[in-house]
Amino acid sequence: GRTLADVARERGMSPEMTAIDLVIEDESRVDVAYFLMKEENIERQIRIPWVAFGSDADSQAPEGPFLDGKPHPRGYGNFARLLGHYVRDRKLVPLEEAIRRLTSMPCENLKLRERGRLEPGFFADLAIFNPAVIADHATFEEPQRFATGMVHVFINGVQVLDGGRHTGATPGRALRGPGWRGWASAPH
Repeated sequence: GRTLADVARERGMSPEMTAIDLVIEDESRVDVAYFLMKEENIERQIRIPWVAFGSDADSQAPEGPFLDGKPHPRGYGNFARLLGHYVRDRKLVPLEEAIRRLTSMPCENLKLRERGRLEPGFFADLAIFNPAVIADHATFEEPQRFATGMVHVFINGVQVLDGGRHTGATPGRALRGPGWRGWASAPH
């Protein structure tokens, strides 16, 4: 939850040497958040019709050892921010278009079969939300704040969110596209 410059000053080292030491000390498990994007660029990209939406944030439980770190806030609010701030409030794209670019478009791009659409024979992955209230609340200072407005979620046909509360079910599984060839064998 601190800046590299702050830690480097505290250690009396250059930022470069501090980064190297942190990686060594934490055995390469150092997480970082970069501040590279400008709001006008984000809005411009959202308006481009061939841009699919996604996130590279990892999912972390809001309890246990995960509370020690400061993950990127998009892990808790990326899609709620898109649907609430950019779609509802800023009106950058229609809601239906945003949903397509969150669901079927990425699945088609990644060639994930039987995913991303409500169709017979497809896996039942559903997110039911209230578009009038969906909003992100995570910040860099408080990154583990849940979004609001998500009502029900089904993964592989199993309900994991019921009335905004987690059911305890964990039916998710790794998805692999057509390029998957299995894990490489480790040398013996």
